[in-house]
Amino acid sequence: MRRLLSVLLGSAALLGAAAHAAEAPVSKTDKALHERILTLDTHLDTPEHFARPGWSMVDRHSVPQDFSQVDLPRMNDGGLDGGFFVIYTGQGDLTAEGYRKARDFALTRATEIREMVAAHSDKFELAYTPEDAIRISKAGKKFAFQSIENSWPLGEDLTLLQTFYGAGVRMAGPVHFRNNQFADSSTDPKGKIWNGFSPLGLRWLAEANRLGVLIDVSHASDDVVDQAVALSKVPVIASHSGARAVFDHPRNLDDARIRKIAESGGAICINSVYLRASTTSPERKAALEALGRGPGDDATQADFVAYARKRAELDKKFPPVRANFDTFMDSMNHVLKIGGAKAVCVGADWDGGGGVEGLEDVADLPKITARLKAAGYSDADVEAIWSGNVLRLLGQAQAYAKGAK
Repeated sequence: MRRLLSVLLGSAALLGAAAHAAEAPVSKTDKALHERILTLDTHLDTPEHFARPGWSMVDRHSVPQDFSQVDLPRMNDGGLDGGFFVIYTGQGDLTAEGYRKARDFALTRATEIREMVAAHSDKFELAYTPEDAIRISKAGKKFAFQSIENSWPLGEDLTLLQTFYGAGVRMAGPVHFRNNQFADSSTDPKGKIWNGFSPLGLRWLAEANRLGVLIDVSHASDDVVDQAVALSKVPVIASHSGARAVFDHPRNLDDARIRKIAESGGAICINSVYLRASTTSPERKAALEALGRGPGDDATQADFVAYARKRAELDKKFPPVRANFDTFMDSMNHVLKIGGAKAVCVGADWDGGGGVEGLEDVADLPKITARLKAAGYSDADVEAIWSGNVLRLLGQAQAYAKGAK
């Protein structure tokens, strides 16, 4: 809930009708390709909604209605076969009490993911291996991998990583917006404290390799990226990152690290956040402050709908300045130019701050396929970008773990 509220206040999440009208429709050929290949997104923050009274994954929602960007009807519209549903925990105190609260929160979020899947077992199924994703999709259901964004909830007890692995986690990142016990963040205003991984963080990396958990370097500092590439026994992934050359922000990757990840066999999944400078007029800022932070932790779906209606009125009066689909593709094309099609994937950060004009929710995903085809990429390249690269990396992580046991 805390993450969702920050998204509501920090970005405009209302549909841009003009942007949609300006974008050429996806051709039947490109749409057919998109439907034929396996598609996944590596960073779905949608579990933020799962425990909200009145919200259901199988109902159709819309961005203007309640800010959400992923549900079953829109997954069907956008040809999204599945992805990594995120166990996200905002960074807090590095204390025994802080670790305990974070652990309990993360375990609850993992349970909520499993409960959503169990409640709709005819439509969703948990995935643990690349083969599971393929099998589940062929059966006509959506596959749900699990990932950890911010390993703070593990505290100093690395056996908890095995606990989460047992619950289904197959990808994990060490850090989020602030430094923690494992590593330096790319965005902590206090600067780095470990110069990369901490000693405990190096043990975390080794344990992830041993278990077969894919290592995610999004949000990590440049030093952490370098060390992860150098020390991991299998290639790493950046589950939701972009190109610093397109927008100079520490959350994005510079060309040297894009190249380093690509040359080591890893991949960068392109984000739809951090694509342009955030500019807010004094009038809009004042209006947002007057509107308030929005629904609280115990809010219902009706509370969010009511808040979204007020927010829509505010956005109409004081329009936000947003990035657009062209800028998203600029970021993807830049990474493709450096690393090639074998080093690129999609992790748009849906329900976690993602979305731009023209790429508002997962229903818009076929536009990416159309742009890739227009740029001259082969069907095989497009499939690699949409799922092949991620499943290859996950398979490599699991193969190493099997050999290490």
